[in-house]
Amino acid sequence: MDKPFQRKGTESNTQAGRDFEVKVQVFFAQQGLHLSPSIAVEIGINGRKSHNFDLGDEEKKVVVECKAHTWTEGGNVPSAKMTAWNQAMFFFHAAPSGYRKILFVLRDFSQKRNETLGEYYIRTNPHLIPKDVEVWEYDEKQRTAKKIK
Repeated sequence: MDKPFQRKGTESNTQAGRDFEVKVQVFFAQQGLHLSPSIAVEIGINGRKSHNFDLGDEEKKVVVECKAHTWTEGGNVPSAKMTAWNQAMFFFHAAPSGYRKILFVLRDFSQKRNETLGEYYIRTNPHLIPKDVEVWEYDEKQRTAKKIK
C-alpha cells in the first residue's frame, strides 16, 4: 500500500531518487561522460564547506543534482519539491566557478498546463537560476534527455 506523499509504485521516495540517479549516470556514460555518485565539492559564499552533489566528476569539473519530481496527482505544482530545486540552485551558485553545473530533472508533462515541470520551473524562477547552470529533462519512456536551458 502506498503511503501518503509517496510516489505510486515506489518503495520509497528516497529509493525513487536513487533509481533516478542511476538512470542519469547511465545516460551520461552513454554520452562518454562517466560520473561518480555523491561527489564532494567545497562550496561557499563566506568560507567553504563540503557539499555532496548527486553525481559528478572532479577531474572534468562537473556536478549534477538530480530531481525525479512530478506534478501532483491533481496536476498541481509540487510546491515543497520546488523548494528542493531552489536549494539545488543555491548549491550551484555557491559551487566554484569553472564547474559545469547541471540540474537533471524527470520530464513530466502536464496536459492541464501544457508544459513540463522543468519548463514551468524555468519560466517561473529565472531569477534563481545561475547563468552557468544547465537544466536537462530525462524522458523515462524514451530513455533520452535534452537540455532545456
